[in-house]
Amino acid sequence: MLHIAVCDDDMSAVQSHRLIAEDCLRQCGSVGEIVTYTNSDNLLYDITEDQFFFDLILLDIEMPGSSGMELAEKIKPCLPNVKIIFITSHIEYAIDAFELAIFRYVPKEDTGKRLPAAIVDAVKLIALEDGKTYTIRTNSRLEKILYKEIYYIERDGKNASITTAGGIARVRKSLQQVYAELDAEEFIYIDRGCIVNMIHIMQVKDGTVVLKNGVSLPVSRSHLREVKEQINTYWGTHI
Repeated sequence: MLHIAVCDDDMSAVQSHRLIAEDCLRQCGSVGEIVTYTNSDNLLYDITEDQFFFDLILLDIEMPGSSGMELAEKIKPCLPNVKIIFITSHIEYAIDAFELAIFRYVPKEDTGKRLPAAIVDAVKLIALEDGKTYTIRTNSRLEKILYKEIYYIERDGKNASITTAGGIARVRKSLQQVYAELDAEEFIYIDRGCIVNMIHIMQVKDGTVVLKNGVSLPVSRSHLREVKEQINTYWGTHI
């Protein structure tokens, strides 16, 4: 079940966005619980104090109390994988939204057309990320890592170093062996010594990929064209 929050200080907007979200869930064949808020501080309290979990938040930027932008900054440490769709009448916020790794930016004057598409894309991505794990086994432990938590994997001598949202895990296997075991199209080589999870790529710029966690990784010249094509193909197929 998906957990969705809708937050806007305008009650009519909350009701409208909730109806759109319900329709999108039906369209995607998904089951979801939608919680609505007209006060941003109440949403923040529920997440930070009562530990409410949300997969997706539809968030107005211009609100009394904590603005949507401030709220997103405070929410991300608690819900690092939450998808946030900003809804605002001020286009200048789009740049800041990118810096916060916001999933989508929707202008208020075009919510009827663009919000449903943004919600459907978010639901598809959440479904795509959900559930798959990579298992690391040693003599003393067994660790399962969600695919969606993996940012990138690097060759580390004869080992592979897996950078995740929670830190770094090392496995005594070659990079090629880990890649074969993952067996997932979202993982691509950006050079001979590094595999990246495309789900976390925000931008390809100046021969580097920029990830959601702010890390920039160099793409080898021999891989650059193929990396761009793989990214376009992947998102074109899934969203």
